[in-house]
Amino acid sequence: MLSAPLAMRTLLAIWTWLAFAVVSAIGFILVGTVFLVIWPFDKNRRFTGRAIHTVGVLMIRAVPAWRVRVEGPLPQTLPERCICVSNHVSNLDPFLLAFLPWEMKFLAKSVLFRIPFVGWGIGIAGDIPLVRGSARSIKRAMERCANYVRGGMPVLIFPEGTRSTSSELLPFKDGAFRLAILERAHVLPLAVVGTERALPKNDWRPAPAQAVVAAGTPISTEGMTLSDLPALKERVRGEIEQLRARIRPLAKP
Repeated sequence: MLSAPLAMRTLLAIWTWLAFAVVSAIGFILVGTVFLVIWPFDKNRRFTGRAIHTVGVLMIRAVPAWRVRVEGPLPQTLPERCICVSNHVSNLDPFLLAFLPWEMKFLAKSVLFRIPFVGWGIGIAGDIPLVRGSARSIKRAMERCANYVRGGMPVLIFPEGTRSTSSELLPFKDGAFRLAILERAHVLPLAVVGTERALPKNDWRPAPAQAVVAAGTPISTEGMTLSDLPALKERVRGEIEQLRARIRPLAKP
Protein backbone atom coordinates (compact mmCIF):
# COMPACT_ATOMS: atom_id res chain seq x y z
CA MET A 1 0.00 0.00 0.00
CA LEU A 2 1.29 3.46 -0.86
CA SER A 3 1.99 5.88 1.95
CA ALA A 4 -0.31 8.93 2.12
CA PRO A 5 2.26 11.41 0.73
CA LEU A 6 3.22 9.03 -2.10
CA ALA A 7 -0.42 8.35 -2.91
CA MET A 8 -1.11 12.08 -3.09
CA ARG A 9 1.84 12.61 -5.43
CA THR A 10 0.64 9.74 -7.61
CA LEU A 11 -2.84 11.29 -7.85
CA LEU A 12 -1.27 14.67 -8.60
CA ALA A 13 0.82 13.04 -11.33
CA ILE A 14 -2.24 11.48 -12.96
CA TRP A 15 -4.05 14.84 -12.92
CA THR A 16 -0.98 16.73 -14.18
CA TRP A 17 -0.21 14.52 -17.17
CA LEU A 18 -3.89 14.25 -18.10
CA ALA A 19 -4.27 18.04 -17.91
CA PHE A 20 -1.08 18.53 -19.91
CA ALA A 21 -2.31 16.16 -22.61
CA VAL A 22 -5.73 17.80 -22.93
CA VAL A 23 -4.56 21.43 -22.82
CA SER A 24 -1.58 20.87 -25.12
CA ALA A 25 -3.66 18.94 -27.68
CA ILE A 26 -6.45 21.53 -27.84
CA GLY A 27 -3.94 24.40 -27.81
CA PHE A 28 -1.84 22.86 -30.58
CA ILE A 29 -4.86 22.34 -32.84
CA LEU A 30 -6.09 25.92 -32.35
CA VAL A 31 -2.71 27.60 -32.71
CA GLY A 32 -1.67 25.31 -35.55
CA THR A 33 -4.76 26.32 -37.48
CA VAL A 34 -3.99 30.00 -36.96
CA PHE A 35 -0.36 29.42 -37.95
CA LEU A 36 -1.38 28.02 -41.33
CA VAL A 37 -3.26 31.26 -42.01
CA ILE A 38 -0.82 33.89 -40.75
CA TRP A 39 2.64 32.38 -41.32
CA PRO A 40 3.33 34.39 -44.51
CA PHE A 41 2.89 37.58 -42.45
CA ASP A 42 4.66 36.39 -39.30
CA LYS A 43 8.25 35.90 -40.48
CA ASN A 44 9.75 35.72 -36.98
CA ARG A 45 6.75 33.66 -35.82
CA ARG A 46 6.23 36.27 -33.12
CA PHE A 47 2.48 35.81 -32.91
CA THR A 48 2.60 32.02 -33.30
CA GLY A 49 5.38 31.75 -30.73
CA ARG A 50 3.55 33.86 -28.19
CA ALA A 51 0.39 31.84 -28.75
CA ILE A 52 2.14 28.50 -28.26
CA HIS A 53 3.94 29.77 -25.18
CA THR A 54 0.58 30.93 -23.82
CA VAL A 55 -0.58 27.33 -24.16
CA GLY A 56 2.39 26.43 -21.95
CA VAL A 57 1.22 28.96 -19.38
CA LEU A 58 -2.27 27.41 -19.43
CA MET A 59 -0.75 23.97 -18.91
CA ILE A 60 0.90 25.21 -15.71
CA ARG A 61 -2.31 26.96 -14.62
CA ALA A 62 -4.17 23.66 -15.00
CA VAL A 63 -2.21 22.15 -12.09
CA PRO A 64 -3.62 23.56 -8.82
CA ALA A 65 -0.62 22.36 -6.80
CA TRP A 66 1.66 24.75 -8.70
CA ARG A 67 1.79 28.48 -8.16
CA VAL A 68 3.83 30.85 -10.29
CA ARG A 69 5.18 34.28 -9.43
CA VAL A 70 6.95 36.73 -11.72
CA GLU A 71 9.04 38.86 -9.38
CA GLY A 72 9.70 42.40 -10.56
CA PRO A 73 10.95 44.76 -11.56
CA LEU A 74 11.11 43.70 -15.19
CA PRO A 75 12.75 45.63 -18.02
CA GLN A 76 10.23 48.04 -19.56
CA THR A 77 11.50 47.11 -23.02
CA LEU A 78 14.19 44.77 -24.25
CA PRO A 79 17.12 46.02 -26.34
CA GLU A 80 16.78 45.59 -30.11
CA ARG A 81 19.31 42.76 -29.98
CA CYS A 82 18.98 40.63 -26.87
CA ILE A 83 20.05 37.20 -25.64
CA CYS A 84 18.32 35.97 -22.48
CA VAL A 85 20.22 33.51 -20.28
CA SER A 86 18.82 31.57 -17.34
CA ASN A 87 19.80 28.89 -14.88
CA HIS A 88 18.18 25.50 -15.47
CA VAL A 89 16.83 23.12 -12.82
CA SER A 90 13.76 21.43 -14.32
CA ASN A 91 11.98 20.59 -17.56
CA LEU A 92 9.33 23.04 -16.36
CA ASP A 93 11.71 26.00 -16.67
CA PRO A 94 10.60 26.93 -20.21
CA PHE A 95 6.98 26.90 -19.05
CA LEU A 96 7.85 29.23 -16.17
CA LEU A 97 9.86 31.53 -18.46
CA ALA A 98 6.83 31.71 -20.77
CA PHE A 99 5.14 33.79 -18.05
CA LEU A 100 7.48 36.68 -18.90
CA PRO A 101 5.67 39.35 -20.96
CA TRP A 102 7.77 39.18 -24.12
CA GLU A 103 8.25 36.68 -26.92
CA MET A 104 11.59 34.90 -27.24
CA LYS A 105 12.80 31.80 -29.03
CA PHE A 106 14.13 28.94 -26.92
CA LEU A 107 17.23 26.90 -27.72
CA ALA A 108 16.35 23.36 -26.60
CA LYS A 109 17.50 19.78 -27.07
CA SER A 110 16.05 18.21 -30.19
CA VAL A 111 14.33 15.28 -28.47
CA LEU A 112 11.84 17.71 -26.92
CA PHE A 113 10.56 18.62 -30.39
CA ARG A 114 9.33 15.05 -30.89
CA ILE A 115 6.96 15.09 -27.90
CA PRO A 116 3.36 15.01 -29.17
CA PHE A 117 1.63 18.40 -29.18
CA VAL A 118 4.10 20.17 -26.84
CA GLY A 119 7.13 19.39 -28.99
CA TRP A 120 5.25 19.92 -32.24
CA GLY A 121 4.04 23.23 -30.84
CA ILE A 122 7.47 24.61 -30.06
CA GLY A 123 8.49 23.52 -33.53
CA ILE A 124 5.85 25.65 -35.27
CA ALA A 125 6.62 28.43 -32.76
CA GLY A 126 10.09 28.65 -34.29
CA ASP A 127 12.05 27.50 -31.27
CA ILE A 128 15.48 26.11 -32.06
CA PRO A 129 16.41 22.39 -31.76
CA LEU A 130 19.92 21.31 -30.83
CA VAL A 131 21.44 17.82 -30.97
CA ARG A 132 23.88 17.56 -28.07
CA GLY A 133 27.38 16.57 -29.08
CA SER A 134 26.82 17.32 -32.77
CA ALA A 135 29.11 20.08 -34.01
CA ARG A 136 27.00 20.45 -37.15
CA SER A 137 23.78 20.81 -35.18
CA ILE A 138 25.35 23.29 -32.77
CA LYS A 139 26.61 25.42 -35.66
CA ARG A 140 23.22 25.37 -37.38
CA ALA A 141 21.40 26.20 -34.15
CA MET A 142 23.67 29.13 -33.36
CA GLU A 143 23.20 30.45 -36.90
CA ARG A 144 19.45 30.40 -36.35
CA CYS A 145 19.90 32.16 -33.02
CA ALA A 146 22.00 34.82 -34.72
CA ASN A 147 19.38 35.35 -37.43
CA TYR A 148 16.68 35.84 -34.81
CA VAL A 149 18.81 38.30 -32.85
CA ARG A 150 19.59 40.32 -35.97
CA GLY A 151 15.87 40.44 -36.74
CA GLY A 152 15.02 41.85 -33.32
CA MET A 153 13.77 38.60 -31.80
CA PRO A 154 15.27 37.69 -28.38
CA VAL A 155 16.54 34.15 -27.88
CA LEU A 156 16.71 32.20 -24.62
CA ILE A 157 19.72 29.99 -23.90
CA PHE A 158 20.45 27.91 -20.80
CA PRO A 159 24.24 28.40 -20.51
CA GLU A 160 24.66 25.41 -18.18
CA GLY A 161 23.59 23.19 -21.08
CA THR A 162 21.58 20.84 -18.88
CA ARG A 163 19.62 20.79 -15.64
CA SER A 164 21.46 21.15 -12.35
CA THR A 165 20.49 18.59 -9.72
CA SER A 166 21.98 20.58 -6.83
CA SER A 167 21.61 24.10 -5.48
CA GLU A 168 24.79 25.11 -7.30
CA LEU A 169 25.03 26.47 -10.83
CA LEU A 170 26.85 24.21 -13.26
CA PRO A 171 29.74 25.65 -15.29
CA PHE A 172 28.56 28.02 -18.01
CA LYS A 173 29.31 27.18 -21.64
CA ASP A 174 30.60 29.89 -23.97
CA GLY A 175 27.96 29.76 -26.71
CA ALA A 176 25.50 32.40 -25.50
CA PHE A 177 28.24 34.86 -24.65
CA ARG A 178 30.17 34.33 -27.87
CA LEU A 179 26.94 34.95 -29.78
CA ALA A 180 26.22 38.12 -27.81
CA ILE A 181 29.66 39.59 -28.49
CA LEU A 182 29.67 38.68 -32.19
CA GLU A 183 26.16 40.09 -32.70
CA ARG A 184 26.71 43.12 -30.44
CA ALA A 185 23.69 42.05 -28.42
CA HIS A 186 22.73 42.75 -24.83
CA VAL A 187 22.62 39.85 -22.38
CA LEU A 188 19.62 39.67 -20.05
CA PRO A 189 20.20 37.53 -16.90
CA LEU A 190 17.18 35.53 -15.74
CA ALA A 191 16.74 33.29 -12.71
CA VAL A 192 14.24 30.55 -11.89
CA VAL A 193 13.66 28.79 -8.58
CA GLY A 194 11.06 26.31 -7.36
CA THR A 195 10.56 24.31 -10.54
CA GLU A 196 13.01 21.69 -9.25
CA ARG A 197 10.46 20.94 -6.52
CA ALA A 198 7.49 20.99 -8.91
CA LEU A 199 9.03 18.43 -11.27
CA PRO A 200 12.31 16.95 -9.99
CA LYS A 201 14.81 15.53 -12.44
CA ASN A 202 14.44 11.75 -12.94
CA ASP A 203 11.04 11.65 -11.19
CA TRP A 204 7.75 11.44 -13.10
CA ARG A 205 5.68 12.47 -10.06
CA PRO A 206 5.17 16.24 -9.59
CA ALA A 207 4.97 17.84 -6.17
CA PRO A 208 3.34 21.03 -4.84
CA ALA A 209 5.58 24.02 -5.43
CA GLN A 210 5.85 27.78 -5.69
CA ALA A 211 7.94 28.71 -8.73
CA VAL A 212 9.44 32.16 -9.16
CA VAL A 213 11.14 33.86 -12.11
CA ALA A 214 13.00 37.17 -12.07
CA ALA A 215 14.93 39.27 -14.56
CA GLY A 216 18.01 41.40 -14.12
CA THR A 217 19.21 44.39 -16.12
CA PRO A 218 20.36 43.94 -19.74
CA ILE A 219 24.16 43.97 -20.02
CA SER A 220 25.64 45.68 -23.09
CA THR A 221 28.43 44.03 -25.05
CA GLU A 222 29.24 47.24 -26.92
CA GLY A 223 32.99 47.44 -27.57
CA MET A 224 33.64 43.89 -26.37
CA THR A 225 35.74 41.36 -28.24
CA LEU A 226 36.00 37.62 -27.75
CA SER A 227 38.85 38.25 -25.31
CA ASP A 228 36.18 39.73 -23.00
CA LEU A 229 34.10 36.55 -23.09
CA PRO A 230 35.32 35.06 -19.76
CA ALA A 231 34.66 38.33 -17.91
CA LEU A 232 31.20 38.65 -19.48
CA LYS A 233 30.37 35.07 -18.56
CA GLU A 234 31.41 35.58 -14.95
CA ARG A 235 29.50 38.85 -14.70
CA VAL A 236 26.30 37.24 -15.95
CA ARG A 237 26.81 34.25 -13.66
CA GLY A 238 27.17 36.62 -10.71
CA GLU A 239 23.98 38.45 -11.69
CA ILE A 240 22.05 35.18 -11.88
CA GLU A 241 23.39 34.11 -8.49
CA GLN A 242 22.19 37.40 -6.98
CA LEU A 243 18.76 37.03 -8.58
CA ARG A 244 18.45 33.48 -7.27
CA ALA A 245 19.40 34.56 -3.76
CA ARG A 246 16.77 37.32 -3.87
CA ILE A 247 13.88 35.15 -5.01
CA ARG A 248 14.72 31.84 -3.31
CA PRO A 249 12.85 32.79 -0.08
CA LEU A 250 9.71 33.36 -2.19
CA ALA A 251 9.75 29.81 -3.57
CA LYS A 252 7.99 28.09 -0.71
CA PRO A 253 5.32 25.44 -1.48
